[in-house]
Amino acid sequence: MSASGVNPFVNQEIFANKKVHLGVCGSVACYKAAELLRLLRKIGVSVSVTLTEAAKKFISPALFASLGADPVYDKLFDDEDIFAHLRPGQAADAFVVAPATANILAKMTAGIADDTLSCQLLAYNKPVLIAPAMNPRMLAHPATKANIRLLHQRGYRIIESAEGETACGESGKGRLAEIEEIFLNILKALSPKDLSGKKVLVTLGPTREYWDGVRFISNPSSGKMGAALATAAWLRGAFVTAIVGPCADIFLPAGVYKLEVESAEEMLAEAEAAWPDADYGIFSAAVCDFAPEERMTNEKIPKSAAPSAIKIKRTPDIIGTLAAGKSAEQKVLGFAAQIAASDDELRDLALAKLRAKNMDLIAANRVDGEEGAFGADESALLVWDQSGRTESWPRQSKAASAWDLCSWLLEI
Repeated sequence: MSASGVNPFVNQEIFANKKVHLGVCGSVACYKAAELLRLLRKIGVSVSVTLTEAAKKFISPALFASLGADPVYDKLFDDEDIFAHLRPGQAADAFVVAPATANILAKMTAGIADDTLSCQLLAYNKPVLIAPAMNPRMLAHPATKANIRLLHQRGYRIIESAEGETACGESGKGRLAEIEEIFLNILKALSPKDLSGKKVLVTLGPTREYWDGVRFISNPSSGKMGAALATAAWLRGAFVTAIVGPCADIFLPAGVYKLEVESAEEMLAEAEAAWPDADYGIFSAAVCDFAPEERMTNEKIPKSAAPSAIKIKRTPDIIGTLAAGKSAEQKVLGFAAQIAASDDELRDLALAKLRAKNMDLIAANRVDGEEGAFGADESALLVWDQSGRTESWPRQSKAASAWDLCSWLLEI
């Protein structure tokens, strides 16, 4: 993970109609697969599970069944289902092996099918994710490395092992990847790839405009909407560049290219560099409209010398600058965070901004009152595009709104 925040899609039901098959091998880390199952079931994903004989030495099939897995396979020949080795291929949208041992990696490369899990994998022709976990020396062995390399070449997604101390007491690369990382990669496998090959630029968070060494003009934007938009675009296959203002605790996938800035001028400079190659520009940052004409000092001004006034200037208009010169193929989504007495007033403010700044789509929300968008996990949105299509979305998670906004951009 590239940030310590919570994945905005961890509580969503966008994937509620999806099915995942989970293969569990005989690694000490196999107990962590139960947490992965819990996360998937929490968002409504149907999960079936296969345990190898070695896995059952560490953990019981009954645990997975009690957590909602259905069915749970634990032997090759079952009197009730003699074709268990074919079921995941018929039903599951993705197959994840976590933890994957050196043994199952070798079987997969050689096409060996001598137990339920290896048979199921050989009969499966949709996305397969593999999260190896083993002793560091086993992982570093040339045979294991060659097997992982070959599986990657065949199109399997390898979720790399983590560094650290393993159960055997040795240190090195071999620990199971963090469950949150495996979970995120499963969501990516389940997502449509309608943004595959596209480049998406996202600005998010506030900016800070300093007037002395520690004090600045800013706003309470948390960057959560922009982070949700960047994550949604990445899940759907885009290469995402996120230009991030100072945000305390947001989530971005490790696959998102992140650039950190503070001021509006810094954000504009990075955005100008990235924009010519972008297909979509999503400008969700709450950029300060005003900044001190100049920083008075790089030191902290003492209270006894407090200035009687601070001269301010307009900051650069990032959306207006970039959208003015966009090509016919480039699409722009902007936001209007407003204090408004009514939806009619909010609409008028947003429509004026949509037209003045050459945007293709605008999402407007209120930042005042108890249900204001700043810092919240949810918000209500009024959305318009240049064709006149308009929708009013009730208060919902920013992740759900981000997903829907990405879909709308693709339709323009």
